[in-house]
Amino acid sequence: MGHIQLKTALPGPKGLAALERRKNALPSGLAKSTEVVVEKAEGALVWDVDGNQLIDFAGGIGMINVGHRNENVVNAIKQQLDKYIHTCTLVTTMEPYLELAELLNSVTPGNFPKKTLLANSGSEAVENAVNIAKYYTKRNAVLCFEGAYHGRTLLTLSLTSKYSLFKKGFGSYVSDIYRIAAPNTYRGIEGMTEEQYVSHCIKKLEEAFISQVDPDSLAAIIIEPVQGEGGFLPIPDAYLHKIREVCDKHGIVFIADEIQCGASRTGKLFAVEHSGVVPDIIVSAKSIGAGMPISAITGKAEIMDAPHLGGVGGTYGGSPVACVAAIEAIKILKSEAFLKRVNEVGEIIRTTLEKWKEKYKIIGDVRCIGAMCLVEFVKDRNTKEPDAEVTLEVIKDAVSNGLIMIRAGLFSNCIRLLPPIVITDEQLIEGLKVLEDAIARGQGKRG
Repeated sequence: MGHIQLKTALPGPKGLAALERRKNALPSGLAKSTEVVVEKAEGALVWDVDGNQLIDFAGGIGMINVGHRNENVVNAIKQQLDKYIHTCTLVTTMEPYLELAELLNSVTPGNFPKKTLLANSGSEAVENAVNIAKYYTKRNAVLCFEGAYHGRTLLTLSLTSKYSLFKKGFGSYVSDIYRIAAPNTYRGIEGMTEEQYVSHCIKKLEEAFISQVDPDSLAAIIIEPVQGEGGFLPIPDAYLHKIREVCDKHGIVFIADEIQCGASRTGKLFAVEHSGVVPDIIVSAKSIGAGMPISAITGKAEIMDAPHLGGVGGTYGGSPVACVAAIEAIKILKSEAFLKRVNEVGEIIRTTLEKWKEKYKIIGDVRCIGAMCLVEFVKDRNTKEPDAEVTLEVIKDAVSNGLIMIRAGLFSNCIRLLPPIVITDEQLIEGLKVLEDAIARGQGKRG
């Protein structure tokens, strides 16, 4: 018997009832990528309220790298609950906050003194990082990139790309933010080699410092080393090195947003490590908490110390319950055994996806960095015209057959594969078969 076990249609009767309650109780703007109503979850498996057993390829949008209900994480949370829940870091000092900060200071790239500030979400982490950079440099301008996703607060929404989905109707936005195209080697310039295209992108970056903003006015440059929502686009090493060079020359703070691409998803604890570039500040969240709401801003001590006393912090930042979960998660994430498994999972997915690319013409590209993998769908391989319609069809088909999935991409024409790394080979292969069958049916409808 397979790991996917369906007792009812998805959603079943209990699921439909819960979804009706959701419709009546929650705002319609709160989207959902599936109609799965969860009863419990463990490892890479999810059970819905109707008793259906499903395989999870979304992992909470990259939040569950160590798996649902990891035993060490759960035990640490239980032990902390028996001591105290929270006393507020602005009022008292708590051991779990100190231990997590010391751990993050030790594992983030850079041979320099570091300090860590904890918050509750990725958005909060990015917002704090940018504000600290502004305070440190005494400048206001920030450079970001098309396709980026940095959050939904006013500042982070101002940094985020993909206007109609995230930003429409919520303006006006924060001023002194400048946005340029990020390198996208799949959608490069016709007639250019990849190397030539990257050189062209570097030249456009240099031009932006003439046409858009003086680099001496920039407080920070913020970039995802691998764009998440943008479509799992790895930023070329040469481009990251150029950003580092510019930041060093002009006293700009280099912020790496590792919220989705970090936590060992790419085969390194932090994705930027693949390039050898060392940022000034790294923001992390999602999988460092193994499902608990926590984020971190880790950076050079002199930068992190810049704001005045009382200038940073919040009531729930560094909740000890979330901290102990993150401590256990990071111990796992940085282990050789876990990183080895990341690459094993990634290799199974990569080799499978590359076969699909040869077989199904609706697949324009497949991308895999470690176990951060994605399929991009197009109407025509030559024009690379995005096909968001078939993407949605494939997801709905796969979900109806027991596979939890979510879209991505600037054009919403990609499916991201972010299964918990603890997934077994059998579960992974079974899930990939469900997805391939859905792709084959999508292809069949188009001849």
